[in-house]
Amino acid sequence: MAPIDENSVVPPPVTGDRPLKRVVSMTGAYGLRNYTVKDIQDLKGVRQLTQVNPVTPEEAAAAEEAGIDAIKMLMEPNAPQSAIDRRRAAPHTFMTYATRITPYASKTEALRAAFDAMEAGADSVMCQWSLEFVETVAKAGIPIEGHVGLVPRKSTWTGGLRPVGKTVDEAVQIYRDIKDLENAGAWCVECELVPVPIMRELSKRTSLVTSSIGSGSGGDLQLLFAVDILGDGKPPFPRHAKQYCDLYAMRQEMQKVRIAAFKEYADEVRSGAFPGPEHTVDVGPDVVDGFLEAIDK
Repeated sequence: MAPIDENSVVPPPVTGDRPLKRVVSMTGAYGLRNYTVKDIQDLKGVRQLTQVNPVTPEEAAAAEEAGIDAIKMLMEPNAPQSAIDRRRAAPHTFMTYATRITPYASKTEALRAAFDAMEAGADSVMCQWSLEFVETVAKAGIPIEGHVGLVPRKSTWTGGLRPVGKTVDEAVQIYRDIKDLENAGAWCVECELVPVPIMRELSKRTSLVTSSIGSGSGGDLQLLFAVDILGDGKPPFPRHAKQYCDLYAMRQEMQKVRIAAFKEYADEVRSGAFPGPEHTVDVGPDVVDGFLEAIDK
């Protein structure tokens, strides 16, 4: 990230309905953000914020221009440039980087991964790690977010990809998981496919900022994946997702246009219609004759 001089913008510009705030990353780079961790914590129970998960720089840029409050996205351990490119595309939006589970087998590795995310432009790190990993990262001063309810990569423990919290025992376990994250030093928790009334009560009973995906409007952040919002995949979509456009159908139509164009090109090459005089460079017969005379000597 290119550093921004802390005195270069007076007063800070406005994005959406908010003035941007000057921040300094853990690397010492100056930046401008719509929200800080404290801002989001202060809005808990006051106003629900929007959050999306873009996979391309174009999606990240569109989210920022549309006034989306926060972004969450995966940072691959061996491909940080993808995350950096999305950060550069949305430089002013509060951004959480999600990590993988399996590449990190110790507290030291987890801490290194969290620092790598911060160096790549993250404002927060989201994980599905053990509590001791969470605690280690939190003690280093890195804003760390956990995950409860349906945790897809641990879904074998909850019976597959299904809602979690539909029984008293499951709902109580989610509450305990949230309290464990609180005690470990997390600041936020993603709550996936939790029943709506349970989500409301959980959010009221924790100091953590709650990010709801498929758990209704009771969370402090409302998260949806960009692919679901944009309809940018082959149906069916998850039940909890809503499509606001149909990029998949548009891409299918674009593919038909591509195929037709390639076919027409091939047909014209085979028939001799392409290339035509307008696509080539010609010279007079005197140049051709002179060329042949020169090389045939």
